[in-house]
Amino acid sequence: MITIALLSLALAGQAQEKSGLAKPENIDKSAWKVDETEMNRKIDSLLSVMTLKEKIGQTVLYSSGYTVTGPTLDENYTDYLKDGMVGAIFNAFTADYTTQLQKMAVENTRLGIPIMFGYDVIHGHRTIFPISLGESASWDMEMIKKGAEVAAAEASAEGIHWTYAPMVDITRDPRWGRVSEGAGEDVYLANKIAKARVHGFQGDDLSDVTTVLACAKHYAAYGAAEAGRDYNTVDMSERKLREIYLPPFMATVEAGVGSIMTSFNEISGVPSSANSFLLDEVLRKEWGFSGFVVTDYTSINEMIPHGYSKDEKQSAEQAMNAGVDMDMQGGVYLNHLEELVKEGKVSEERITEAARRILEMKYRLGLFQDPYKYSNQKRQDETTYKPEFLEAARDMARKSMVLLKNKDQILPLKKDQKIALIGPLVKDESNIIGSWAAQGDRSGKAVSVFEGFEEVLGNMKNVTYAQGTSIDTDDKSGFKAAVEVAKKADVVVMVVGERENMTGEAASQVDINIPGVQKELIAEIKKTGKPIVLVLMNGRPLTLSYENETADAMLEAWFPGTMGGAAVADVLFGNYNPSGKLTMTFPRSVGQIPLYYNAKNTGRPKDDSVEPKYRSKYTDSPNTPLFPFGYGLSYTNFDYSNIKISNTNPTFDQDFNISVEVTNTGNFDGEEVVQLYVRDLFGSVTRPVKELKGFEKISLKKGETKTVSFTLNSDELRFYNADMDFVAEPGKFEAFIGKNSSDDALKVSFELKK
Repeated sequence: MITIALLSLALAGQAQEKSGLAKPENIDKSAWKVDETEMNRKIDSLLSVMTLKEKIGQTVLYSSGYTVTGPTLDENYTDYLKDGMVGAIFNAFTADYTTQLQKMAVENTRLGIPIMFGYDVIHGHRTIFPISLGESASWDMEMIKKGAEVAAAEASAEGIHWTYAPMVDITRDPRWGRVSEGAGEDVYLANKIAKARVHGFQGDDLSDVTTVLACAKHYAAYGAAEAGRDYNTVDMSERKLREIYLPPFMATVEAGVGSIMTSFNEISGVPSSANSFLLDEVLRKEWGFSGFVVTDYTSINEMIPHGYSKDEKQSAEQAMNAGVDMDMQGGVYLNHLEELVKEGKVSEERITEAARRILEMKYRLGLFQDPYKYSNQKRQDETTYKPEFLEAARDMARKSMVLLKNKDQILPLKKDQKIALIGPLVKDESNIIGSWAAQGDRSGKAVSVFEGFEEVLGNMKNVTYAQGTSIDTDDKSGFKAAVEVAKKADVVVMVVGERENMTGEAASQVDINIPGVQKELIAEIKKTGKPIVLVLMNGRPLTLSYENETADAMLEAWFPGTMGGAAVADVLFGNYNPSGKLTMTFPRSVGQIPLYYNAKNTGRPKDDSVEPKYRSKYTDSPNTPLFPFGYGLSYTNFDYSNIKISNTNPTFDQDFNISVEVTNTGNFDGEEVVQLYVRDLFGSVTRPVKELKGFEKISLKKGETKTVSFTLNSDELRFYNADMDFVAEPGKFEAFIGKNSSDDALKVSFELKK
């Protein structure tokens, strides 16, 4: 008996030592810098005199109604504010307006606790950068961080303290409209981008008036909503949750994010806003998160139609006890927490804990020292639309664009060519900045593609224009004029795509073709025999099989932001050589969805060398995507050669290097994203056919060669094994370095040994 007991203890100790769950290696709280002793003294003193009602007030978040980002509830938030029953306000901005509201909290309430102002600053505030999915296609962490810094500077200059970003949901279904807000389908890349955005928003010091508090959303697995339908349910294994959907949130915790937002969906039958596994076990206990948790818009109330709560009172009890510190817009904490404490269903200690977390962030923002420090009209006037901000937005837009096709090197355009500009988005200044564009100007500041051509060319004598049709109507009355314009041109540039509100929240679609009769317009222009360059503006991957067959060149511009038209012209005329790479797979058709590069194999993978019928395949389409993850062309050519590995039999405690030589063999200087993928050939559970494990964006002059080297070790090869331990396993691996996830040209093998 003693021997068995000792053996059990020894095995348990080994398991704990060798594995456990994935946890943050180091939490960077450098932006949280304050005198902790003084902060605790201040907050302890405050909490000691706060009534239960006043503590509850800190957990209440209401919209000001200044702008609308969700279904409006009927409440008079200013009355609650004057009573000290609101801890934060969102959708309020400008220096004057936030000063007015702050005065109500500071000068008219018993304790004068400042409120915190939040807003959805996703990809810019006034100066709008490309949509987040577009930014991710740059694979440029410094520029992504810069975009967040600019957004924070402008937002904070208008009195905003807190942004509901970054969205770090992994998504593999382009029907879901909110793919536009994220970083795509890959965990490794999304982790890097999540950290860059948190650091960009929060900077080195949250009390600096040019920074804002970040909020990672939507926790968790919102990007896996069934059928790509917004707000829909999610159900998956814990392994998939931990390997795919949780890591980007853990990355934001590592980066020191100050707040996290719950998601609308349920996971395994429990809505996220009452999910103690997510909020307490994982977020608090495993990861050590010490910021505060806020719900998404009315998500506590929505647990009733979910079928989880019988009424709002019970939903308030469930959410608070699960770990939600702040209720966005729902009013359930305000209306029910006091009664729940009296009934013993929620402890006052738990409410005190929630209030403390919120008060701490207000202190770290410097609001107790000066509640009005962010609301400064002079700074607001001097900050928004700075020339350097506009230039940064233009540069980011260029870097985000992905060249999908360039037959016979039709691009870049020549300035002496006769060019026909055709399409509903040529002169557009509204849709070009995309959805969730905060306070971006849709009618004056945004630069259209037409205006971008005017700037680059100087003289438009060789350019003609016809709209052709609108974005999503069946109106073909403009076709004739468009055809006539095309006939007189050397090359036709067609700017086509979606309306901005076709992606974003509540914008899921079953049809992800180019809408309206734009495809028919393309067909009519094709009949002229003139070469066609398609510029695409959209917020999601589209199904472009026809367009790919028809057009001579295609440039994915996404919704490129305030300076988007200038950036499009820069790229089309070769002032910038496109370098973007896709971060979501583009399917051939909707029937392939979900389609992503790091899928798992089957027992019957498609293999035409054996019995072709009984294989995992479609009978009417290839399995392969139209454009794979990591794909993107350049005006120049990059050749990869001489792949090397420093150790083909590394042990668990050894680093090893995999390198490749990359040569620019074309006629233009350019940038290339060199990508490293690894395949674990077998394990205690099945592994994906390929996983991104490294990338480097390099610049090469024509004729130049560079050696790119990646360092790996067993830590990068960990996964959740059959026992749900996060470990690396010994075994055989293959590593690929190439231009995209489908490029298997260069490969080495290695075996990881104990």
